[in-house]
Amino acid sequence: MTMGRDEELDRMIRVDQAGEFGATRIYEGQLAVMGSRGPQSAEIRAMAAQEEGHREKFDALMARRGVRPTALQPFWNVAGFALGAGTALLGPEAAMACTAAVETEIDKHYSDQLDRLAERGDDPELSAMIEEFREDEREHRDAAIAHGAESAPAYPLLSGAIRLGCKIAIRLSERI
Repeated sequence: MTMGRDEELDRMIRVDQAGEFGATRIYEGQLAVMGSRGPQSAEIRAMAAQEEGHREKFDALMARRGVRPTALQPFWNVAGFALGAGTALLGPEAAMACTAAVETEIDKHYSDQLDRLAERGDDPELSAMIEEFREDEREHRDAAIAHGAESAPAYPLLSGAIRLGCKIAIRLSERI
């Protein structure tokens, strides 16, 4: 895709790669605090492995298509780890609340992208990736809720703040 670049598709790929990168950093932060024996550590490690696979596939797609990553990657590196570590410090339920909030926003974001791709009627490769990853994100959200996310201290406030942060991160990463 050199001539006639499709900036809308580039933005989709850029923001999705940034989100998957951020998710890996959130889980790394949680595991750094919780260790390997925390009550949700095995669940978090499994979700982290899936997110790493998603990120690797987006990295490869970016390289193949010549899409530049977000300039905010160094910030998301630190912010993702801090969010993960911070929520884990509040306890395992707060770590799960973080996952539930992030995945709720990602489900909506991926669904919106799929709707847009369907309207455009193009890029079946990107559509298939997003659809597959959206299903994984929904499973992560449901697992987080099953593991006590809604029992976290001040859950509505915590969830709302994290979801707002995700919305802002999505908008910034699309453009910067």
